[in-house]
Amino acid sequence: MATGRFIAFEGIEGSGKSTQIRLLQEWLESRGRDVLFVREPGGTPVGERIRDILLDPSLPEMSDIAEMMLFAASRAQLIHQHVRPGLAAGKTVLCDRFVYSSLAYQAYARGLGRELVWTTNAPAVDSVLPDRVVLLDLSPTDAMARARARGRLDRIEAESLEFHAAVREGFLREAESDSARFLVVPAQGDPEAIHQLIIAGLGELFEEQSPRPRTAGDASS
Repeated sequence: MATGRFIAFEGIEGSGKSTQIRLLQEWLESRGRDVLFVREPGGTPVGERIRDILLDPSLPEMSDIAEMMLFAASRAQLIHQHVRPGLAAGKTVLCDRFVYSSLAYQAYARGLGRELVWTTNAPAVDSVLPDRVVLLDLSPTDAMARARARGRLDRIEAESLEFHAAVREGFLREAESDSARFLVVPAQGDPEAIHQLIIAGLGELFEEQSPRPRTAGDASS
C-alpha cells in the first residue's frame, strides 16, 4: 500500500485553489493514487453547517474570536472524521485550506496574534500537519477581481482589499518561516503551466523513499 500523503492548498480568495486541486487529483489518480479531497471549512456534515455560518454575509457582527473558534471546530471534525483515517489507509489527502488559513486570516489579518490562533488550533490539528503546503500566491487586486467575477461575495470575500493584502502577507510570512514545508507558486497565468510547477515541486513526495514524518511541533518552532 502506498504511503499516505497530506497536501494542503492555501492562498487568498480567488487564487485558483479549486482548479489546481482538481488538476492534481486527476494527475495522481491517473498514476494509481487513491486520492481523498476535503475542504475547509467544511468537509463533514458538522463542518458544512459551520461553513454556512462562517461565510454567511448576513452575519457581519461575528466576533473575531468566534470566527477563529468556529474554524477550529470544523477543522477538528475534519481531522477526526476524514484526514487521519484517510492517511492511515494510505490515501493522498488533498485539502483546500488548513490551519495556515487560520494563521493568515485570524492571526495576521484579524490581528489576534499567532500564539493565540496556534494554541486554539493545536487540539483541532491533533499533531496532523501536511507533508507539503502549496501556497498559490496572487496579488489581492487580481484575486478579488476573480472572486467578484464568480458572483455574490461571501462574508470573508467581502472584506476590504487591505484585509486581503494582510492575509497574503500572513501566508508569505508562514511560508518563509517553514520553507521546507511550503511550495510557493505564482498563481497568475495559464492554469496548466501552474499545474506543471506544482507537479515539479511535489515530485519528491511520490518517490519510493518516504520523507521524515512531520509533527505539530515543527510548525510552532
